[in-house]
Amino acid sequence: MRLWHKYLIDVLPRQQLMGQWRECCLIARQINVLGRPNHILVNRIMDYDIKHFIAYGRAIYHEMKRRGYKCDFNKFMRYFPDQEIVESDLSQLFPDWHDSTYLYICYYNLLEKYKCGAIQYEEWVPIEIKTHMRQF
Repeated sequence: MRLWHKYLIDVLPRQQLMGQWRECCLIARQINVLGRPNHILVNRIMDYDIKHFIAYGRAIYHEMKRRGYKCDFNKFMRYFPDQEIVESDLSQLFPDWHDSTYLYICYYNLLEKYKCGAIQYEEWVPIEIKTHMRQF
């Protein structure tokens, strides 16, 4: 379980994007039921205002819709009934977490998936281009 770096959302391969949506919904449920997520790689969500996670979930939702995938934002938001949906600039989300080090971590995680055949070449190229344009 992980939140892919916010900078990679628009180039995530199909499987990772769809998995991210499922994980966002699971994390939202855990926060609602347990008061926190229950995984070492995402527990840091609680270091930030919940609005960061909601904005991240909304960005995943919008990318899913942009690609024509079916998803329902209400499935995510039902766990945050008292929260207002606020437009947020992705660059402002999760400072000190979604930084260049975390981008490296996510990049190499995806690279490993590519080298093992879980990500196709056509899906890898946009990741490679975007991350190298950023110059880490």
